[in-house]
Amino acid sequence: MQTQLKHSPNTVPSLLAKRHERDIARPMSLSDTLTDTLTDTQSPLICVAVISGAFGIKGEVKLKPFTDEPQNCLNYGPLTDENGVIILTPISARPVKKAMAVICEQVSTREQAQALSGTKLYVKRSALPPPDEDDFYYSDLIGLQVKTTSGKNIGTIVAMHEFGANDMMEIKPSKKAAEQSGSSATWYHPFTKLAVPIVDIAKGRVIIAQQDVVNAKDDNASDESR
Repeated sequence: MQTQLKHSPNTVPSLLAKRHERDIARPMSLSDTLTDTLTDTQSPLICVAVISGAFGIKGEVKLKPFTDEPQNCLNYGPLTDENGVIILTPISARPVKKAMAVICEQVSTREQAQALSGTKLYVKRSALPPPDEDDFYYSDLIGLQVKTTSGKNIGTIVAMHEFGANDMMEIKPSKKAAEQSGSSATWYHPFTKLAVPIVDIAKGRVIIAQQDVVNAKDDNASDESR
């Protein structure tokens, strides 16, 4: 059944990192990594879905959402490309498993919908509601400088990942930190209140208690050896 769309500014997407009080015990696998939909902190846009192809024969566009509820990706107005150019203006939509089949102004045939397959869809960051306390949009965290509680600059957040119950920061070491450790490989750090006591978006930094570091390169190697 098609649903006429009504924009709701109160719906918060799942593209948020939640700082839990502590780590939650669970197995961790790199295969559980969230799709890297947010990488450009200079952009005023946030990726909320990707076009996965056509649905049916009447020009419906099938979207793979990156939001907590599939329909939430349609709550913030027209969907643009990475340059802010409007690609889809949804008219109505219906859920299909974990995806959405959408009727849009710009698409009227199956061939047109299929031609857009793989296109990432964005909304303006300003259209999203402010996050709750201790919630942060991934796009606001990526690019922040990482310092230790002693004031040492050790790197930059290059990606945010969701490993089951907790979010993890992927950190690229600074040049000095890489020289000292002998490795330039990125590494992971839990995004919890204990592990990250200070998040200062305004100053462009996070302060971490350096513990439970997972080296991305080493973790991949251990997975391949199993």
